Amino acid sequence: MTTAEDAVIRRQVTVNASIEKAFAVFTEQFGDFKPKEHNLMGSPIAETRFDSHVGGHIYDVAEDGSECRWARVLAYEPPARVVFSWDISPYWQIESDEAKTSEVEVNFIAESPERTRVELEHRHIDRHGPGWEGVRDGIAEEGGWPTYLVRYADVVGSSI
Repeated sequence: MTTAEDAVIRRQVTVNASIEKAFAVFTEQFGDFKPKEHNLMGSPIAETRFDSHVGGHIYDVAEDGSECRWARVLAYEPPARVVFSWDISPYWQIESDEAKTSEVEVNFIAESPERTRVELEHRHIDRHGPGWEGVRDGIAEEGGWPTYLVRYADVVGSSI
């Protein structure tokens, strides 16, 4: 039997940056820490874009100009919070049925003027249907959110 907690992944990282900088790096430089090999297209990724408004998308732009919109921006509340959908199926293909997508909420909590805790919760993973456990396991383990957050912290530390 699946419980709600089975379908949630929580990770966090603390960065030496103001809350404003931590939020800006996460949303404006997402492609700097998203692994390029995390690609659903036939051509290498040239850049990843994160729209700064509700109703926008997170999407990859390939070297050949094609685009892959793999997330929808559901909440955009600088510098405290952003929520986006995860529109990728258990078969690592775009999921067009919004009822079969999960959500990622990222909260930015100022611990001091120059230190921010970033809490990420990926929830409702079971909405992906049969095979959802593979999605959960893929994002929970190395190569998933832990890798993203380590790389994010590195980018925050190297940003001006």
